[in-house]
Amino acid sequence: MNSLDIDVLQHARDWVAEGHRVHLITVVQTWGSAPRQAGALAALRGDGRLVGSVSGGCVEDDLMARAVAGTLPTAADRVTYGITSEEAARFGLPCGGTLRLVVEPLRDTEWLDPVLADVRAHRLVMRTVDLQTGGCTLAPASPIDGPDFDGRTFRSVYGPHWRLLIIGANQTARVLCEIATALDFHVMVCDPREEFFADWNMPNVTLLTSMPDDTVTEIGTDERTAIVAVTHDPKLDDMALLEALKSPAFYVGALGSAPNQAKRRERLRMFDLTEEEIGRLHGPVGLRIASRTPAEIAVAIAAELVWVRNTLGGADACAPNPAAASREDS
Repeated sequence: MNSLDIDVLQHARDWVAEGHRVHLITVVQTWGSAPRQAGALAALRGDGRLVGSVSGGCVEDDLMARAVAGTLPTAADRVTYGITSEEAARFGLPCGGTLRLVVEPLRDTEWLDPVLADVRAHRLVMRTVDLQTGGCTLAPASPIDGPDFDGRTFRSVYGPHWRLLIIGANQTARVLCEIATALDFHVMVCDPREEFFADWNMPNVTLLTSMPDDTVTEIGTDERTAIVAVTHDPKLDDMALLEALKSPAFYVGALGSAPNQAKRRERLRMFDLTEEEIGRLHGPVGLRIASRTPAEIAVAIAAELVWVRNTLGGADACAPNPAAASREDS
């Protein structure tokens, strides 16, 4: 769940408290080139006001019209768009894509507060809804759990499925934190230098002040963790990389120009790293967008994170992007 989905749940809770008629809409299944993935959320008020998205705009107009007309389901039920090519064209679904939604009228919102509390604490929680009985239960979830629907029961998982560890509490890190949070990452920043972390104040980011190599091991780096070093200090960046490149992390990157990356790889060869492990390093980090400012570099890094995350399991999921380049020297 990303920060936009948190906003959906908060709005839904607040609207119900204000006395509005509210429906929570969840994408539970997709076929073809559906514009949103299972798990996408929207909250829809009775007057047609909507927050979130379940189709990127393709079917929202129809849902809003039905909300205003009072024709949305009065109990949790399935709504499907795009079954035929004619319907796909009518609702603007690309390439004949099909969306199956669960539309729930929100009356009992007691489950929202514990879910929001878990998400803010970076904990995953699963909500299970029985469409036949209307029953709803909450339980802890793991990163491998995902949205599921069997025709009667659907499960939604709320909370960050992915983690990003940034080495260095600098300006580039600040912008990257904001972008990555919106991209469904639980973001951690590690910097043992007091002059850098003393004034750090990002409430949605976990600050760690241990040494970078210790941090990589202490957080339990796994296959859903990305690690990016941006300190400009080879001692700190290389400490993190020595552990990160041996870990299961799905992405390991370091800021710096191509010549400095070549020097870094030579330094790494002096330690107990194989050529295959060193070859996992994304450096220069980020997609090639001629980035120069801290904000542009953060955008390039975030874009490459998305590219690698979305190609996990593919042949090049762990290989450095041949188009990657950060233009900032270090």
